[in-house]
Amino acid sequence: MRRIVALLSLVSALSVVAPAGASASADLVILLPGASGAEGIAAGKGSTFFAGDLFRGDIFRGDARRGTAAPFIDAPDGRMAVGMVADVRHDLLFVAGGPGKAYVYHTRTGATVASYDFADPSASFINDVTLTPFGAWFTDSMQAKLFFVPLIHGVPGPFRTLALSGPAADTSGDFNLNGIRAADFGRTLIVAHSTLGQLFTVNPSTGSSAVIAGVDVPSADGLVLDGRRLWVVQNGQNVISQWRLSGDLRRGTLVEEITSPEFHVPATAALFGDRLAAVNTHFDTGFPPTSPTYEVVVVDA
Repeated sequence: MRRIVALLSLVSALSVVAPAGASASADLVILLPGASGAEGIAAGKGSTFFAGDLFRGDIFRGDARRGTAAPFIDAPDGRMAVGMVADVRHDLLFVAGGPGKAYVYHTRTGATVASYDFADPSASFINDVTLTPFGAWFTDSMQAKLFFVPLIHGVPGPFRTLALSGPAADTSGDFNLNGIRAADFGRTLIVAHSTLGQLFTVNPSTGSSAVIAGVDVPSADGLVLDGRRLWVVQNGQNVISQWRLSGDLRRGTLVEEITSPEFHVPATAALFGDRLAAVNTHFDTGFPPTSPTYEVVVVDA
């Protein structure tokens, strides 16, 4: 129940969004056929993407250039699929599983490679994940912790827990840490805080954190990082903001805000060259959402 209350807090401030097609748009809309919900997306090889059914845990595989998507992994009952990241080198897909859990799938066969019980499902929501050369880091939106799954010769190993300190450890809201990305080959982590509307750097060795000054991102959700360019999906604002980070990651400057008439509360995004593919959650219809369709929207980055 706590996790439902936490998710509801994400949509409490949403305004009604104009329906798709209300105005002309050149943005590409890719249907996720049969999805009961959507939240996460990961870039695979070339223009391939993977997207998840939030409530069923199923995984879709699509092509951001061709504009196609189809069911790929039929997840076992009881799984969820929130944020995700693909390890194209080892053909792995790391998936945040919501209440205390995470999963790793093989991107060629669809088989489950590993599953993890990080924390008590009633007091934890594993929300997003990023990849480093050494393994994958997961956020928990209800606890001031990150979870690390090492890659040992391309095989996911036993996880460890990193307790956070400093401003990123704030758990005063119902929904706290959310998106995560690794900078400088994993030497620094960047995390988004949905309640505070801020970004923080995290030292992956000590758990200490610091605010990235100048960045105001209400309803921050998924992150996309390319060098010192950072995109923040702001679900409550129905926009994706682009920021230029300083070399030391201490400050950010707003570059632009990306909007689309096809956005219906995007949550996460993936970068394909000069295009972003964002997932529509349709949380503007309530929670659980009642939209008959769920989509990936491809826009200029």
